Amino acid sequence: MGTHDALPDKRNRDVLFWSNGELVPRDRATVSVFDSGFLVGDGIWEGIRLHEGGFAFLDRHLDRLFGGLAATRIALGMTRDEVAAALHEVVDANDMHDDVHVRLMVTRGDKKTPSQHPSNLVGGPNVVITAEHKVADPVARDAGISLFTATIRRPPPDTLDQRLNSHSKLHEVMALLQATAAGADEALMLDPTGAVATCNATNFFCIRDGAVWTSTGQYNLPGITRAVVLEVARRAEIPTHEAPFTLVDVYAADEAFVTGTFGGLTPVHTVDGRTIGNGAQGPVTVRLRGLYDRAVTASVRGRPATVPPRPDRGDGAASPGGGCLEAPDRA
Repeated sequence: MGTHDALPDKRNRDVLFWSNGELVPRDRATVSVFDSGFLVGDGIWEGIRLHEGGFAFLDRHLDRLFGGLAATRIALGMTRDEVAAALHEVVDANDMHDDVHVRLMVTRGDKKTPSQHPSNLVGGPNVVITAEHKVADPVARDAGISLFTATIRRPPPDTLDQRLNSHSKLHEVMALLQATAAGADEALMLDPTGAVATCNATNFFCIRDGAVWTSTGQYNLPGITRAVVLEVARRAEIPTHEAPFTLVDVYAADEAFVTGTFGGLTPVHTVDGRTIGNGAQGPVTVRLRGLYDRAVTASVRGRPATVPPRPDRGDGAASPGGGCLEAPDRA
């Protein structure tokens, strides 16, 4: 059971995918064996959620996409508006409105021979958009997942900058293989200093004494769900920290969860065989999920998210996760 497990949906057998400007059945959405992404993992991608007819946090996803393309010098040949139009074209063609996960993939293009060198390019980039009806499995969403700390570390920016959402994910796959071999659902990964960085495909958070902790962000993808969770937590006056912490802090945490575009917030009940808190989904996680879900809805309706009043437990005390807003360790 993992954060990307989805309920089966027969409609996905007949969906159309967008391949270099053409809508084709999913079994015909193919790329050449000389595609740069297939040959050497040379590409950038985004995973985007369709909610109530709109793409959640689309501007943020496009910012990250175009930033990655600029860093890797991949010439997309499409404007932001044209990318947005292509995304809408594929979901409209499939009559999709909600609970849809879209993946936009851009590679440098086809090569005339297997090679890294861009001088061997033939034509422009390959752009594929897949769209599937996908609802996260409620077992993972409610009961949570287990993590195992992999020996494979997240590399530093001067090796392979983890802020790039690139097609080069082999180190993450190898970490996940270690985790599943150990009987866990997903992998927790450390940075080169031994501090907690992120998971193989999601960002990691833990809760201690009502405060939210996550990594510095230097060694992980700048997740859009991660950023929104931090924003709604601060607006709700839940203390947040983007700072180094270790497995000792994780094992002693009251709660833990991971974040991602598809699964949103997924609780973590076990890390390395150690039960986190009482093993159940905690109150701060539940509150943050509600705040995040409201932010998703607000993003597609074109209005800012608001923070609802903190519920009173009836004894005059604020609900868990309250407290004064502390200045974050990292902006």
